[in-house]
Amino acid sequence: MVRDAVVKFTRELFAKLVIRSVSDTAIRINDEEYSNSVALTPKDILGDWPSTPIAALTIADFAEIFEAKPEIVLLGTGSSNVFPPRELTFAFARNGVGLEVMDTAAAARTFNVLANESRRVAAVLYL
Repeated sequence: MVRDAVVKFTRELFAKLVIRSVSDTAIRINDEEYSNSVALTPKDILGDWPSTPIAALTIADFAEIFEAKPEIVLLGTGSSNVFPPRELTFAFARNGVGLEVMDTAAAARTFNVLANESRRVAAVLYL
């Protein structure tokens, strides 16, 4: 069976912000380096993220992110996966927002893909 495939090419990207690289010391977003953990959406840098340990995160820590009305939040936990408290995951679900936890490099790649698919995504990226 042969199917016709439709491929859409576009020169304009939806996301204003693109994560260019992640290292142990910095996250490069567009042409600017951030040496602290950072929160962002495809259109805005929400600012430095406090150095709250992942195990101590609560839903209140994400108040500014919820103002952006994301459908999914990517939590990049540094160089390895560190899971937040289960209650945080449940709180996200109660608010109708997905929470995906992965290492920061994977979160950056996923953010770029979702952002350029015009998805309402936000990311919190720990160094």
